[in-house]
Amino acid sequence: MLGPRRAGKTSLLKMLFPQIPYRTLDDYDLLNLARRDPKGFCSFAKEKLIIDEIQRVPQLLIAVKYAIDEEKKVVLMIGCSSLGLESSGAETLAGRVRLLECPTFCWGEEKGPPTHRSFEMPADPLEIKEADRAMRQAMIFGGFPEVIVAQDEETKKEILRNYRDTYFTKDLLLLSNIQNADGLMAILAYLAISLGSHIEISNASHECGLSQPTTKKYLNVLYSSRLAFKLYGYQYGPAKRFTRAAKTYFSDSGILKALNIHVSEGQILENFVISEIEKRRKLGAIKCDRLYYYKSAGGAEIDLIMETPAQTLAIEIKQTKKPVARDVRHLQKFVHAAEKRRGILLYTGTEPGRIQDIEVLPVQHLYRAL
Repeated sequence: MLGPRRAGKTSLLKMLFPQIPYRTLDDYDLLNLARRDPKGFCSFAKEKLIIDEIQRVPQLLIAVKYAIDEEKKVVLMIGCSSLGLESSGAETLAGRVRLLECPTFCWGEEKGPPTHRSFEMPADPLEIKEADRAMRQAMIFGGFPEVIVAQDEETKKEILRNYRDTYFTKDLLLLSNIQNADGLMAILAYLAISLGSHIEISNASHECGLSQPTTKKYLNVLYSSRLAFKLYGYQYGPAKRFTRAAKTYFSDSGILKALNIHVSEGQILENFVISEIEKRRKLGAIKCDRLYYYKSAGGAEIDLIMETPAQTLAIEIKQTKKPVARDVRHLQKFVHAAEKRRGILLYTGTEPGRIQDIEVLPVQHLYRAL
């Protein structure tokens, strides 16, 4: 199970499997044992075990493979980063492992079970109003569990500052063998001000004062640590999507607050909505392999494209209380260009509706939605 630090991975597995022996590599003695004697470390439980902070000792995966193959054990592993694991474990555990993602809380998750599905059935009007009152806090402070349960804004801010000064910098430096903390913070700042824009390695390198290889390495560290994720361009053919410039968003809106960097209200809203949809995709509630953005040859952009088994959804996000026809013109062209396409405009008002053949939904529709 992978996900950002402090997202609740350990708490979730302990709650689901209280009977399974648990060991964490945050314990210095256990960390040394795992490094000295990986096979011995995996032998502490007879049938099942949970290993936390597995990214600290990637070579432990070889011993895990032996435990699975020869001793028929079930091993649950938790990591805050795939750094070192993907290269070490891709072949070692091929066909034996299932990767699960544990993002931070979805908006409204702490209130109880989901009440509806994203984009598939209307939310209760009273719930929309409840969401409207809660949206500003959710956009600013995000879904880290400790932040959500904090009683006041100052405490929330302090928790996020601590995340920035520990995990966003010190922990990542240790995990990725990076010495330049200022360079890493420069990359984080660059991503913040570039939300919604294409990320070019050459531009990022110039703005941050880093070499292009270093810039690429630092960006990959942020993606591997699940602090950020990419949106590739849907307009390119399948072979080109992963080689052209991508957009980058933070996996939780609280990361923006932690960085304390001024960005526009539109950027905050866009990151909030796209990160909330990405959380649901990772949890399997939205059935698509990945999210995309769209940009036509003429420069027309659509914020989000989702290819599901049933249809292709095109979503535009607008910071407006009163959407008008020009807000959906790009959606209409995209939807009319092929069959099985559906256009949705998400806006900051509270009433659902339609503009011609484009559905108009409040952003609040995502509240307590799968």
